[in-house]
Amino acid sequence: MPRINTIFVDADACPVKEEIMQASELFQVPVVFVASYAHKTSFPGGTWVYVDPSRDAADFYLYQHAKPGDLAVTQDMGLASLLVKRDIVVLSPRGTILQDAQMDNILYNRHLSAELRRSGTYTKGPKAFSKEDRQRFFHVLQKILSKHEGIEESLKNINTTRRWSNGEQNS
Repeated sequence: MPRINTIFVDADACPVKEEIMQASELFQVPVVFVASYAHKTSFPGGTWVYVDPSRDAADFYLYQHAKPGDLAVTQDMGLASLLVKRDIVVLSPRGTILQDAQMDNILYNRHLSAELRRSGTYTKGPKAFSKEDRQRFFHVLQKILSKHEGIEESLKNINTTRRWSNGEQNS
């Protein structure tokens, strides 16, 4: 698999910025955090791009600048649905890899929830972001980056070679 060129982050409410920076440093992949001026931060690391605080400005920036071979981290399912169609790897902050095949269902459920809210019926929101969510995200991000670096396959080959050299057979 080709290398991930850049990690783009929909940064306004992203809870995993530190984990993204750790993985970025480990795999030497540049990170671009995109946030509105209203969410200006002193978070260290990465490149920060600040956009107009108008609705969807960060989404438009991400859509215009992310290219096939990039990875995007977002919780915005509308943006995710556009990016996956352009062969951009999309990862949610909870560690879910979002794929084109599931986007219709995700967007339909989002629409139904919005309709219910408009009619005065309120459904449960997402559960609180947990330490396990943070760990899952970091694990999945590392796996994606290592797979795209060829590291995962190399490690598999090293382990296979060790087993054969120890007289064990491959299973």
